Amino acid sequence: MSTPCTPPPDHPARLASGPDGPHALRPLLDIVLDALDSGRRARGGPLPAGGPEAVADRVRGAVGEVLPEHGDPDALRGLVHALAEGAADPADPLCAAHLHCPPLAVATAADLAVSALNPSLDSWDQAPAASALEALVTRALAHETGLADAVVTTGGTESNQLALLLARESCGSGVRLVCGANAHHSLPRAAWLLGLPDPVIVPAPSGTLDVAALHGALTDLGGTRGSVVVAATAGTTDAGLIDPLPQIAGLCAAHGARLHIDAAHGGGLLFSERHRDKLTGLEAAHTVTLDLHKLGWQPVAAGLLAVRHPRDLAVLHQRADYLNAGDDTEAGLPDLLGRSLRTTRRPDVLKIAVTLKVLGRSGLGALVDQVCTRAREFADLIHDHPGFELHDRPTISTVLFRPAGATDHAVAAVRRRLLTEGRAVLGRARLDDRLWLKATLLNPDTRTEDLAALLKLVEGSTPR
Repeated sequence: MSTPCTPPPDHPARLASGPDGPHALRPLLDIVLDALDSGRRARGGPLPAGGPEAVADRVRGAVGEVLPEHGDPDALRGLVHALAEGAADPADPLCAAHLHCPPLAVATAADLAVSALNPSLDSWDQAPAASALEALVTRALAHETGLADAVVTTGGTESNQLALLLARESCGSGVRLVCGANAHHSLPRAAWLLGLPDPVIVPAPSGTLDVAALHGALTDLGGTRGSVVVAATAGTTDAGLIDPLPQIAGLCAAHGARLHIDAAHGGGLLFSERHRDKLTGLEAAHTVTLDLHKLGWQPVAAGLLAVRHPRDLAVLHQRADYLNAGDDTEAGLPDLLGRSLRTTRRPDVLKIAVTLKVLGRSGLGALVDQVCTRAREFADLIHDHPGFELHDRPTISTVLFRPAGATDHAVAAVRRRLLTEGRAVLGRARLDDRLWLKATLLNPDTRTEDLAALLKLVEGSTPR
């Protein structure tokens, strides 16, 4: 009878779980945390200076030979340092370009447990507790939106594609997508991937879907009653704007259209007593996209698709005897293959569950309120500064602005200069036929003085 051979304590091939897992991980965690800190200090700002080629050169130097003949015991320290030194750090107040949040420490710690245990949610016998936890948390979050159930996804792109798949299976292969010009690019792409007819794109001249134009489009499609899906947006990528959801829901009801709401950006407003009314109408949707790696402060990925009718999910059912044999299912083992388009998938629900329990509604709501308040303060600074032009007051936490009198070429050049010098990360958005700098404030630790410093950096980088 053979006995297991456990590698010595300093061996690099020790396992992360099992009886020796904690002992193997503890010294490695110290290395990782030290390397994260040394990399941050070497970077010295919100992102590395020098531009793409300089960053790539540093990475090549840190990696050396990707697959050497003999291992390097210090590679963990070196590569984590290189990644941190070359990162765009969303925890830096001057890193404010995208819907890219700094994750909560408690959520990140929970994610470590998932990585160590490595459950896979494709069969119950690989993830007994994780499958039960996912069922509890997804239903609870679906109820927050006013719907019945939800499945976990990798983010808004997968959620939107899944929503259109459910619509196609419910309404037929000729189902027509109607969405605003402001809709996320993943929606028309999903229609293409699913072989649906070309979408009807409704104008969004003010940044939100034009209700009168939607009424006209649905009237023109009147002969296809029951085979139209309207996609509204609660939190646009460019400006964080929210379509008029109650009016859109009313039109969908009147025309017999199915309603999908992409709330990947704005869904986190549900946690805030102060801001949740902005999502009135969400409960009228057939499907809703949520992303908690935006206004939920989760490590990527933490997406969900909520559904009004759980029966719609039945179309995802698959049978694979090694995962969900019929007699196992009849004996009471949960069938997980109908909970995702993916087979192997990690339980991203643990970090979400830990965050919900540790912070509660009030804690998460406070974070939402903080970033929304900072955005309004930033808008005030811009509005009061003679050297800048503000696009509009923020709806959520995105602020669009530009140097007064600057050309679009100059606006783009200012952004790239700050990026290349490693001093600030700002996004870009084109609205009203003009290019704007975009600050998306998702860091609840950002202070008013940080916002003033960001504005000063932009001012100093603008050509005179």
